[in-house]
Amino acid sequence: MLTLLAALLFLVVFAAVAAAMTLLRETVGRSAVPPDAEDPGNPAGEDETQSLSSFDWLRPVNAPAILREDSLSSISLWEGILARVDGIEMMRHQIAEAGMSWSVGRLTAMMLLSAAAVFAILWRMSWVASWVAFALSIAAGALPYAAVRRRRAARLGKFEEQFPEALDSLARSLRAGNALMPAMELLSRETPQPLGGELRRIVEERRLGMHWDVALQHFAERVPIVEVSIFVAAIQLQSRTGGKLHEVLGKLAVNMREAAALRGEAKSISSHGKLTGNILTALPFVIAAMMSYVNPPSMLGLWNHPTGNQLIWLSIGALAAAHFIIRKLADVKL
Repeated sequence: MLTLLAALLFLVVFAAVAAAMTLLRETVGRSAVPPDAEDPGNPAGEDETQSLSSFDWLRPVNAPAILREDSLSSISLWEGILARVDGIEMMRHQIAEAGMSWSVGRLTAMMLLSAAAVFAILWRMSWVASWVAFALSIAAGALPYAAVRRRRAARLGKFEEQFPEALDSLARSLRAGNALMPAMELLSRETPQPLGGELRRIVEERRLGMHWDVALQHFAERVPIVEVSIFVAAIQLQSRTGGKLHEVLGKLAVNMREAAALRGEAKSISSHGKLTGNILTALPFVIAAMMSYVNPPSMLGLWNHPTGNQLIWLSIGALAAAHFIIRKLADVKL
């Protein structure tokens, strides 16, 4: 019975994550920028790599590539199940954007084990309500995916910090008379991770014969931040219309620094609201601890009574929901 409930719990968690991936993919698809106009010197259908969709950078293209085609899982049966789930590619891309070597099968297996382990432990605790055990198990099953999302956000944030300085270095190299390829190669050797690794991938793809536009488009898809998309668009526009690329990159670096400063100000403003939310969330637990110390029988009576026990868990759930709502309201998006 316990095994059946654990399997059912995993299916619920997995279905919820798959539904979230599908919704996110549709949102990204609706907000995607239309592809560039067709090059007049290149007839339609001549280069199929130009028609790659915004999430095809892991697929083979009609040019040499160093990108490794990984399977969804090392277990063929599980891979077949994952391949039929709509939106699973979004999870795969987010793992790659986080800079992790995990497969989707490994991540989903960790979700299953986390949810099943927590559910098995809580199910044997008589003082924990069944619906609380089920809810906490779903939350535990989502923790591995939340860790991937958190690492992805940290990696993209590091990109945003490194990119203006990298653009300045690239502009100086171009101003000194270097071509784009040698300047990019030099920058890839001097820039630390994670930006240095992505720049080296661009250089390697170009060495293997891939067109600049395709290599840069892959870069923009692997690093989905606004600054990288603007950089790619600037290089593509300069390659078609000409002009002084080092001046464009220099001005772009200045604008990126100003935008980063504005984001820092917004973050400092929102930190006050988040701190208030943290205090309000912790306050009931502090009061409960003080009451348990001053008058233990009153708290024990509330905990041991069935209705009181239910009210305690409902209060904890309401506090958790209020905490996330406050953080969402305090978060300033630019």
